[in-house]
Amino acid sequence: MKIVISKTSDELGRRAAAETAKIINAAIAKNGRARIVLSTGASQFDTLKHLVEEKVDWSKVEMFHLDEYVNMPETHPASFRKYLKERFVEKTNVGKVNFVESSPEGIAALTEEIKSAPIDVGLIGIGRNSHIAFNDPPADFDTRASYLVVKLDDACRNQQLAEGWFPTIDDVPTEAISMSVWQIMQCKVIISAVPHAEKAWAVAQTLANELTNKIPATMLKTHENFQLFVDADSYADAGEIVTLKGETVCEDYR
Repeated sequence: MKIVISKTSDELGRRAAAETAKIINAAIAKNGRARIVLSTGASQFDTLKHLVEEKVDWSKVEMFHLDEYVNMPETHPASFRKYLKERFVEKTNVGKVNFVESSPEGIAALTEEIKSAPIDVGLIGIGRNSHIAFNDPPADFDTRASYLVVKLDDACRNQQLAEGWFPTIDDVPTEAISMSVWQIMQCKVIISAVPHAEKAWAVAQTLANELTNKIPATMLKTHENFQLFVDADSYADAGEIVTLKGETVCEDYR
């Protein structure tokens, strides 16, 4: 595991985007194409902003996204399909896009496609409750399904409300289709961009604890190539933990 600490969310996003582009370009050079997973939410704004500006032949890239609310119309402001189309797809000439659909047929087709070849890099955020994708605690670490329907816990739903995607808590959906923890871990490289003070608890808990499905993001630490990008605010509660445990390589840009 590598931790990269930046002063600001924007600097974090620039560094995470540069590393992601390097991995994508290496995959294209080796295989003629690259396959990536993108996450959404307010924490990914800066990373995606910088990523679309990187020098990448996007026509040789295939994109998957992590999750979507059940039966969410694409026109809704909270739709993750809408989010990615506006912030990534429309700003690149990405070769192929695979969106999550609510139908069993859509999930089956997406599963077949994602399992057809390795994923070179996944941009996997960490939620305020330490979820990865919409795998809220206690997350299912055992399933080998690529996508599954999950119930959203109160902490997760309140995060969506706090980020401004919905007007009231009653408007926040209670179910979503999420990439499974197992499928996330199949990415060759996992980059987690986790800025902002509201993520400080999740970052600290992820680093302080051994593997537990009560803190889903602890699974990321078991990956052979996991890179955690944080800013001064999100890392505020974790510095001492990392020093005491002495188990990470830390590049400090503060």
